[in-house]
Amino acid sequence: MTPHPSFDRDLALSYLEGRRSPQPLLTEAARLRDEGKGRTVTYSRKVFIPLTTLCRDSCTYCTFAQPPGGGGMFMPPEQVLAVAEAGAAHQCTEALFTLGDRPEDRWPAARRFLDSQGCENTLEYTRRMTEMVNRETSLFPHANPGVMTFTQMEALRPSNPSMGLMLENISDRLTEPGMPHYNCPDKVPSVRVRVIEDAARLSVPFTTGILVGIGENSTEIVDSLLALRDLAEAGGHIQEVIIQNFRAKYNTPMRLNAEPIPSWFMRVVALARWIMGPEMNVQVPPNLTERYEMYLEAGINDWGGVSPLTIDWVNPEAPWPHLEALRRRTEAAGFQLLPRLPIYPSHLSERWVDPALFPKVMGAVDSRGYARAPQAGPADRPAISVVS
Repeated sequence: MTPHPSFDRDLALSYLEGRRSPQPLLTEAARLRDEGKGRTVTYSRKVFIPLTTLCRDSCTYCTFAQPPGGGGMFMPPEQVLAVAEAGAAHQCTEALFTLGDRPEDRWPAARRFLDSQGCENTLEYTRRMTEMVNRETSLFPHANPGVMTFTQMEALRPSNPSMGLMLENISDRLTEPGMPHYNCPDKVPSVRVRVIEDAARLSVPFTTGILVGIGENSTEIVDSLLALRDLAEAGGHIQEVIIQNFRAKYNTPMRLNAEPIPSWFMRVVALARWIMGPEMNVQVPPNLTERYEMYLEAGINDWGGVSPLTIDWVNPEAPWPHLEALRRRTEAAGFQLLPRLPIYPSHLSERWVDPALFPKVMGAVDSRGYARAPQAGPADRPAISVVS
């Protein structure tokens, strides 16, 4: 493993633990970002498709997963297509498919729905829905369906130019009793690492990252980022690393847990840039911090998916910024904001994109690999729930 040549583990820990002023770290992170990415910051104009909010896991910070009768559901095909078509009308380019892990193993209602669709499992239904959206709209699916087998990911590749799975953290300690991933088989770090490695073997451009503030310590943060650096270096497929701050949800067991303080979270973000180096795309979601432009000082170059239409189903209490406000605030900090597809310019080649998708992908980007500028259309109106 070869993190950036200047990386020093003990020094990194001293920054995270508050034993040193963060300014040298922030300065180096910004320098590395400018070296690799210049003054360009990207985002993906998307719709959020919560294909199912049923899940077999029980993470103690999650409100996305719900039981049947308590909000848990599958979206039928006609609803999936309606959301995608609405996104196309709002000049979106990404359809983010997010769902719970293997709900049919826990909930009879999930099994009944899948049977009604003639599907053996949730991943087969996911494949059919991404194929439908890819075939019938201008959007590009980005499947974020949790743990997948090699065969399931291979089947998704022709309709998804990119896919994703958060590592969250590399520490098995978080799966022990009393910890947030206890009794969550799909959150075992080795299982998630295997999925990320499979993506490399299949040449799937991949998004991953860490979730900060769920009970991990400083050493586990560093170890998680180093693990992602290893995976990125070995496979060349990791196009983006998300650094996401925990937000407490009112109806979860972790509702009273402290959230990361933004000024400290900046240190984690800057550390990610330091470890990942100048070429990696480093993202922080802009809807989880009020003064989100502060993370530009910590070396990020991407805001991730931002929707002019649908809510953030993982963090429903946190509205997306209006896209015009995102542009103004990014430019005020000295950067140019550009739209991208769910696949980054760095991975726009026949090695990384399935032949069935390649013409559509290349037809949607400009000469630099960024998404073509949206035409005039409906006004951006974030945080509208178009599904129930």
